[in-house]
Amino acid sequence: LAPLPDSLMALDPHYLLEDDGRMGFALLRFGEYEDEFARGGKAVGALRGLIDEVRLRHPQAWIGLTGMPIIEFDEMQASQTDTIWTSLLSLVGVALLFVAGYGGLRHAMLAVAVLLLGTAWSFGFVTIFVGHLNILSAAFAVVLIGLGIDFGIHYIAAYLKLRYSGVECGPALIKTAADVGPGVMTGAITTAAAFFMAGLTDFIGVRELGIVAGGGILLCVLATVIALPPLVYLFDRNRPAAELPRILPAAAWFQFSLRRPRLVALAGVALTLLLGLGSQSLRYDHNLLNLQPRHVESVEIEKELFARSDDSVWCAISICDSALELRRRKAQFDKLASVSKTEEISSLIPASDRPKQAAIASIQENLAALLAPASTRPVAINIRLLRRELLRAEQLSAAGSPQPSPSALVVRQLNQALRKLSDAQAQTILMAYQAKLRSQIQTPLRGLAEIADAAPPTLADIPRELTQRFIGKSGKHLLKIYPRGNIWDMDKLTHFVADVETVDAQVTGHPVQTYYASRHMQTSYVHAGIYALIAVFGLLMVDFRSIRYSLLAMVPLAFGCVQLAGLIGWFDIPLNPANMIVLPLILGIGVDDGVHLVHELRRQRGRFQLSDSTTVAVLLTSTTTMASFGSMILARHQGLQSLGQVLTIGVVCCLFSSIAIFPAILAWLTWNRPKQAEDEAVADEKIFPATAAESLAANPDEEPAVVPFLANQPSNLNEESDLAGAPPAREKIAPRRRVG
Repeated sequence: LAPLPDSLMALDPHYLLEDDGRMGFALLRFGEYEDEFARGGKAVGALRGLIDEVRLRHPQAWIGLTGMPIIEFDEMQASQTDTIWTSLLSLVGVALLFVAGYGGLRHAMLAVAVLLLGTAWSFGFVTIFVGHLNILSAAFAVVLIGLGIDFGIHYIAAYLKLRYSGVECGPALIKTAADVGPGVMTGAITTAAAFFMAGLTDFIGVRELGIVAGGGILLCVLATVIALPPLVYLFDRNRPAAELPRILPAAAWFQFSLRRPRLVALAGVALTLLLGLGSQSLRYDHNLLNLQPRHVESVEIEKELFARSDDSVWCAISICDSALELRRRKAQFDKLASVSKTEEISSLIPASDRPKQAAIASIQENLAALLAPASTRPVAINIRLLRRELLRAEQLSAAGSPQPSPSALVVRQLNQALRKLSDAQAQTILMAYQAKLRSQIQTPLRGLAEIADAAPPTLADIPRELTQRFIGKSGKHLLKIYPRGNIWDMDKLTHFVADVETVDAQVTGHPVQTYYASRHMQTSYVHAGIYALIAVFGLLMVDFRSIRYSLLAMVPLAFGCVQLAGLIGWFDIPLNPANMIVLPLILGIGVDDGVHLVHELRRQRGRFQLSDSTTVAVLLTSTTTMASFGSMILARHQGLQSLGQVLTIGVVCCLFSSIAIFPAILAWLTWNRPKQAEDEAVADEKIFPATAAESLAANPDEEPAVVPFLANQPSNLNEESDLAGAPPAREKIAPRRRVG
């Protein structure tokens, strides 16, 4: 910044003072640098270094740095740091849960390696199609870690189940792709579609997050489909099933809901309705300061300013085409009750006044005469006449009173001084005094003559450091309107914006932008949720080709959403611009488990049973998602923290509904089917004996028949009747005898 002129620095500093003059503000304007990574980074670093030096010299004074550019810079720095370490923490947590669920390290590391591959592709996708990350989309790495691992979990679970039943590695991988592939692809596409629907909104931050996360999820499932089967084959092709890790017998943990399906289903509905009552306490927090990182100086100072001063330090901006229009608007703004004050520069330029201009012109002429060279020449003094007059004055003053007056004493002292000097000496001294006196008088007169200009002042007479803040390059004038009270109070902010827009419908500035951005984000999230719901249901229809099965797959989502809304209401966790992304996101997460359970239902012939592989997969996909999003609860950035809280609660609700309530509903719907043990279901999936040698040894005259991979899949023609009625007849394929 260029130093202000001395004439301006000499003015009494009463600009931007609050709290009875005990608190003041210095307004700064950042320079722009093309090589800086974050906007204002160099300026913020230089200012904070300068402030540290001043604090050392003046420890008794409190000085800090705040303002919207500072808060945005600090928020971006904190969110970047939080995102990096929460991503690493979530990756470690996901890997540990994978190991615990499947009891082995090898398959967990293979799935994590594929996840990292998909994440790397996602960064390239972001670079090509978006080019940058914002505060919302910066969390997409955590989202991918929590959701991208789900596809590998389901694939590994189904693969290990087949290996336990004696299927060799290669056929097991192919059979796994046929069994869980549709569910994995449907879950991935519906989750990605839920994010992509956010890309249809008008708010840029939400739109970019939807594009980034949706594309990343598709790339993660693509990496799973392409890379995971070959990796598993390379590591497991020569390993017998006995050496493979065994998954947890998780299905036995939830048998109660299958034995008493009606009781569990009704209890689940009652519990959901009870939790849903808390949704009456749901509220939305518009205050962006409540989303900022904790213990950050710029945010704490901003809160302190609003706490100590009733007037805001933020202002709305009105752009006027002329000074006349500015004065008119200023008068209208000043009448508003919600406006504290207005600031502009045009009022420093007075209007033209002909009588004043005439008086100034007269003063200018007189000063010119007084300062003319002819009037400044030295004048010779008659010393003899001066002596005679001083002597007569002394005599007159002594005759009037017995006691000499002060003036008589002065005259007497002058006479005594002149008596001691010759005429020449007295002339020299008096001429020097005359020159000194003339100089003392002419100095202020010259200053007065410089400003005695009859022409009216213009903006060019004001220092550029002030004019560039209020007058643009196009000549338009800027008017600042300061609101009365705390603008983070949504009611006051709404009233202020409505008031100022009655004067200028195009008014802008931080308060107005904050008001519309908050409302726009809220509306965008709601629209994204509606779009995502429509897209999810449409994709389910494509997958199941049945309205009944599509609606059935969304039952855990419906239960989970009601429970989520109620719980955050009971816990008094407000919705805000950061965690409202949960609306489209929870649709993709919640429907995923329902899709896999409905696919499990369609693969079974008898009464619905939970298999260990599906149960462990559902548990792991949910717990890994909770571990990923739960890591954000530890972040300093309160926006990321609230996002982690709401998403973790939402995933818990969807998991509870999927694994406890939904299986009971499925068992209730299929109660009239004959009960089928899991061992029998496993036998249905067994496409080869344990080994060819064992088969020949057991049946030397028989040749094992090759059974098509999808031979045991239910036909789409009897799906509707299969859900409510008796099971279709099982096709038995007899072994063929060898010839010769």
